[in-house]
Amino acid sequence: MHRLDFEKPIAELERKIEELKSFTSNKKIDLGSEIKNLEEKLAKLRKDTYGNLSAWQRVQIARHPKRPYTMDYIQLLMTDFIELHGDRLFADDQAIIGGVAKFNGNKVMVMGHQKGRDTKENLRRNFGCAHPEGYRKALRLMKMAQRFNLPVITLIDTPGAYPGVDAEERGQAQAIATNLKEMIDIAVPIVVIVIGEGGSGGAIGLGVGDKVCLLENAYYSVISPEGCASILWRNSAKAPEASETLKLTAKDLLNLGIIDEIISEPLGGAHRDPEKAAKNLGDTLKRNLDELIKIPKERLLQLRYEKFRKMGIFKE
Repeated sequence: MHRLDFEKPIAELERKIEELKSFTSNKKIDLGSEIKNLEEKLAKLRKDTYGNLSAWQRVQIARHPKRPYTMDYIQLLMTDFIELHGDRLFADDQAIIGGVAKFNGNKVMVMGHQKGRDTKENLRRNFGCAHPEGYRKALRLMKMAQRFNLPVITLIDTPGAYPGVDAEERGQAQAIATNLKEMIDIAVPIVVIVIGEGGSGGAIGLGVGDKVCLLENAYYSVISPEGCASILWRNSAKAPEASETLKLTAKDLLNLGIIDEIISEPLGGAHRDPEKAAKNLGDTLKRNLDELIKIPKERLLQLRYEKFRKMGIFKE
């Protein structure tokens, strides 16, 4: 398993325990008490490490290559998924996937950023960095959901929208701005969940909803820590300091009123137990959708508008 730098002491202790167990099995020597002591030490080390994560360490977990992606959650939580393609203008951007599915026995429209598991797939999906056609596809699916009265679920996991010249030529900024404007008025419940990285406009292009939730080790930020460090200190190595300054963790964002709820993860991150992570996410989705579908549409839109208008209020 891929280990992050701060996890190396845990990995070393796990390796020692496995070596002792293997030695005991092969030599038929009883080392049960030594193994038990090490396992207790390991449990404490895990609790201390993962219970006191810095903002930068959470960013690293959010980027873990084994972390569940949008398609993983769809497969774990939903049935009868039918992927829908294209923006009807230019192309099908595979950095954003979406379609109709059944969740908890009810039809929904689900969409989200999708990264790849290897180099070939990452190139095809552009590392989860969407082009304008990706955001236009997402909006097309949301309007379809409105037409058929289907709740919308968006799963965010992107370092940011694709910043290339070709994306700008096709109206990247306008595509994201249009999504923000239109999502405010989509007259069906919308639940937004940041499952990994929530970077810049690439994230908020799918981020307007009645409920906005973050997985415990996900982050949501106006810019990546490296980008912020490059601007403020002219040194991307200052990313850990930038992470603290940006207030991008789930706890920070909940305190600031930017998100509505934190979804707990298995100890060490969602990649440690994807099924448990999916169950926690599914429980949150069900509870919020059950609540939102009872609200009349006019009231739903009013509450959504007020929710975002309250953000960033200040006094002179």
